[in-house]
Formats: sequence, structure tokens, C-alpha cells
Amino acid sequence: MIRAFIAVEIDPQVIDKISAAINQLKSRVSGVRWVNATNIHLTLKFLGDVEETQINQIGAALEAQLHPFPRFTINAKGLGVFPDLRRPRTLWVGLTGIQLASLVSRLESALEPLGFAPEKRSFTPHLTIGRWRQTDRASKTLGQVLESWKDYQFGATNVDEVILFHSKLNPEGAIHTKLQIVTLTSAQTGD
Repeated sequence: MIRAFIAVEIDPQVIDKISAAINQLKSRVSGVRWVNATNIHLTLKFLGDVEETQINQIGAALEAQLHPFPRFTINAKGLGVFPDLRRPRTLWVGLTGIQLASLVSRLESALEPLGFAPEKRSFTPHLTIGRWRQTDRASKTLGQVLESWKDYQFGATNVDEVILFHSKLNPEGAIHTKLQIVTLTSAQTGD
């Protein structure tokens, strides 16, 4: 069994801006375990533990469902928390992109016949940058911090591939390995 998820990699320049923001936030937001910049990505679907024999089947289903699917751009903007300011557990950078919901819907359609139940929660595109160890340790000024970053533009990422990853958990953090890559089609030429 391997732990797997489907994601989009984020432009390195966007990651650099997020890393700089994390460095600034460390002194203002307490009790957070920060995500290593190399592990920041847009998770489209977490699969959990899957049999290694399913990897090719998953890849083929994604390829069939996502070809053709046009390349598009997503924008990273602002900070927020899940579930809310009173009980924050996850600190995130927001994402916008008109094709994201359609892409996720296609993924769900591809994976459901393989036994992966569709996500019950609505898709909220985000990049996790930190997690609270204990919710009671969140700073009383967290709302002000989020407000000061709400319009900050981290930059854009061109989405031209969707990746099936293996995630191996280690005490130092997860190690992500690419298992399959599905390339999206060019929006200009339609190929």
C-alpha cells in the first residue's frame, strides 16, 4: 500500500513569495507547524492508501478523463484559516481559477468507478502553509494578521499538468514522489 494524492505543482516564484511570507508570519502567528516550501502544492484529491497495482489504472483513468482538458492559470492571493478564526487548524493561501471546479469534477468522475468516493465537502482551492499544533494557542491577533494579508498577490501558476503523487511520511516531513503525470492540452491550439 502507498499513500497517494493528486495535485498541481505551484510555480517556483509563487513558492518563493509564500516562503518569504512564512518567514514574516513566524514571529506573528504562534503555535504553527509550518509546511516546508518543497511540499506546497494544490491538492486536488487525496486518495489515501492505495494498492501499488492500482497506480497504472488510476493514471489511465485520469488520462482518459483529462484529455482533452485545457491548460489554465490559477492565482494565489491572501491568507485564511480552516475551519474558522475561533478554532484555526490550518493556515492557507487562497487560490482562484475558473477551471478548478471543472477539473476537480472530472477527477471525481474518473476515480469513482475505481472505488474512490467523491468528496462530500465542496472544493475550496488553497495551499496549506501551516497547521496549528493546538488550537488554543492561536494568537489573539490572528484576525488582524489575516486582514493585513487578505489582498496580497503571491502570483500566478500555469496549470499544464496534473500529477499523481506518492506521499511517504517521515518525522522530518512528507516526501512526495511523482508516480504519473497527465499533461493538459494547449488552450491555443487544442492539441
